[in-house]
Amino acid sequence: MHVEVAVTEKASNFSPISVNAAQKRVIFWTNGGPGCSSSLGLFMELGPCRVLDDDGPKFHPESWNTNANLFFIDQPIGVGFSYAEYGESVSTTEEAAKDVAAFVAIFFENFSRFKGRGFHMAGESYGGRYLPLFASAVYDQNSALIEAGITPINLTSVMIGNGMTDFYTMVTSYYDMTCTAASVDPILDIGSCVTMKKVIPRCQKWLRESCVDQYDTINCGAASNFCMNPYDISVPCNGSIEETLCYPVTVSISNFLSQPPIRAQLGVDTHAEVPVNFSSCNSNVGAAFDGTQDILHSSQDYVAALLERGVRVLIYVGSYDWICNWVGNERWSRELEWSGQEEFASQELREWTVAGKKAGITRSARGGLFTFATVQGAGHMVPYDKPKEALALVQRWIAREEL
Repeated sequence: MHVEVAVTEKASNFSPISVNAAQKRVIFWTNGGPGCSSSLGLFMELGPCRVLDDDGPKFHPESWNTNANLFFIDQPIGVGFSYAEYGESVSTTEEAAKDVAAFVAIFFENFSRFKGRGFHMAGESYGGRYLPLFASAVYDQNSALIEAGITPINLTSVMIGNGMTDFYTMVTSYYDMTCTAASVDPILDIGSCVTMKKVIPRCQKWLRESCVDQYDTINCGAASNFCMNPYDISVPCNGSIEETLCYPVTVSISNFLSQPPIRAQLGVDTHAEVPVNFSSCNSNVGAAFDGTQDILHSSQDYVAALLERGVRVLIYVGSYDWICNWVGNERWSRELEWSGQEEFASQELREWTVAGKKAGITRSARGGLFTFATVQGAGHMVPYDKPKEALALVQRWIAREEL
């Protein structure tokens, strides 16, 4: 697939650091959804400025650009300010991966001073499905870049926060998160939990047969509905999920990015396909991915393949998240089939600390090649909920230090 774009520091939401930039790594960030803009990561979580209210951006001392160069990408096509000139659309992670790999190559060609730097691909939520495929596409693309006389991408690591990497293990972990004290006291009544526990074996069997052992579009879709619909668990949410993702600050970000002067500063195109009013998430993109049942396809085999090629992988999870919870992520990472599985699975979970205080629990193998960690007290968006701990986590990871 040929991608031809003009990349500028305005258009790509690129945040270079000011100190020793020549020696620093580059971090790629994407939010999830599918269909949600990385403006959430930029202005809410880990960017150099935060937009927390209608007063505009404020300096963010725990930004990840304190020791790395960041760029944030809106993808797939139609997310945020991105658009297609001829009405093209993307409805699977595999399709999106081709565009992302092409964009990454173009980015480094345009910002040639960053060629050869350690490149870390990071994201959260549906990024757990995205990133293993995106990183694999970038890795595989290197052979073509070398053949064309272009400097290959120095893919160093993948960082997945609160990821939906394996639907099967995530769905079957919801009982643990709602009916046991995995993070907080059980939040469902006893009767509901007893009913839920009785259904789990059937749920696991149906998902395994229709979604894992042999993928069947109709039966896998029916199995996922059976396993999720009866347990529509409500927790206190500030604002509607559809409009705010339970984080009202997203409204302030949307208002900020809808202002014409701000859009002009960012170099936002005035193409007819670009909406006048910015939206944090594009429901049409989400619906397109739902239509292909993209979420039901596991990305864990791509994680294993990256590990076998020496690409480091960090799985981190906020302990209070439910939808992409730590129990499910701990389970699939421990059971992942790769050459270091025995060593990884045999490691006991241990505490990791920040400033002498417990920040979560972790395990790793092969000298930190594969690491799992929780961030205590954080929800779905770890850098927003626990910025100091998130920064310490990424700083140690990039420096190859033990948590």
